[in-house]
Amino acid sequence: MKLALISDAWRPQVNGVVTTLTKTCGTLERLGHQVEAFTPDRFWNVPCPTYPEIRLALGCGRQLARWLDAMQPDAIHIATEGPLGMAARRYCLRRKLPYTTSFHTRFAEYANLRFKFPLAWGYALLRWFHSGSTRVMVATPTLRDELAGRGFRNLVLWSRGVDASLFKPGDKHLLPDPRPIFLYGGRVAVEKSIEDFLSLDLPGTKVIVGDGPDREMLEERYPAARFVGCKYGEELAAHFAAADAFVFPSRTDTFGLVLLEALACGVPVAAYPVPGPNDVITDPAVGCLNEDLKEAAMTALTLDPAACRRYAQGYSWENCAAQFQGNLAPIGGRSAIPSPGVAG
Repeated sequence: MKLALISDAWRPQVNGVVTTLTKTCGTLERLGHQVEAFTPDRFWNVPCPTYPEIRLALGCGRQLARWLDAMQPDAIHIATEGPLGMAARRYCLRRKLPYTTSFHTRFAEYANLRFKFPLAWGYALLRWFHSGSTRVMVATPTLRDELAGRGFRNLVLWSRGVDASLFKPGDKHLLPDPRPIFLYGGRVAVEKSIEDFLSLDLPGTKVIVGDGPDREMLEERYPAARFVGCKYGEELAAHFAAADAFVFPSRTDTFGLVLLEALACGVPVAAYPVPGPNDVITDPAVGCLNEDLKEAAMTALTLDPAACRRYAQGYSWENCAAQFQGNLAPIGGRSAIPSPGVAG
């Protein structure tokens, strides 16, 4: 199978979308498939306003069309709703080619929080973008049902995985701060509701792993918290493993891949009972979901790290890639896409 993956989100960004795409593509390649990613680094690009680490590929339509014509893929997946995603959508519709999309990010909520863009308008744009897709892949049953209620069609599930050989229990002494250590990992931005965590009256230390547009402001506002910046690979996993509880204050994530990464490190989770955490933390032995985030965080300290590790090991990137492959829409007249998990 030759798969064309189009995504506005890509390295060096560190987030759940990029991790999901790179892990899925890597797994498919190990099974013998050819995956070509069309990402902003391959085009002239500019920084996204308020998020300079995100690059936007402007004026990319003609070059993308030439490359896709030359590739002749067996399937096309459009992962994001940005400029590259828009260009790929136009390409497929003009050539009457089937394609799939995925809904990773609540851009309507983000635009509403940051720019007061009306929520209904945001979802109208997203619904329009995904309307021509053969299948719209979503991470959880809760998100599928919510989007169906908003008028989205052709929704199918595409779950997530975790690299349990990388994210695993480790040295608690890596973080020398007073215990217990409550850790947040992710983008430091308003849509993540980090202040809900930082403002809690908790014992020990709050540690923030990640970066983003609100970091400087929050560091100044909460001097007792420790902001350690972005971490990658083994260093990221080691920081997660050194915590006593992982606090996830976001109400807008569609899944929350960091939840699985923390659990794989044997670190219990505290979060709100909202879409994302509701679907990931389905066993009260590994996390506490409560509208009182302080109570959730304190309860998480009492949970068994070994149970967290076992729970996370039930999620694999191999299963994620097989589910993704099974959702693809083959382009007529080209080589068939073999069954999920079978190399071709």
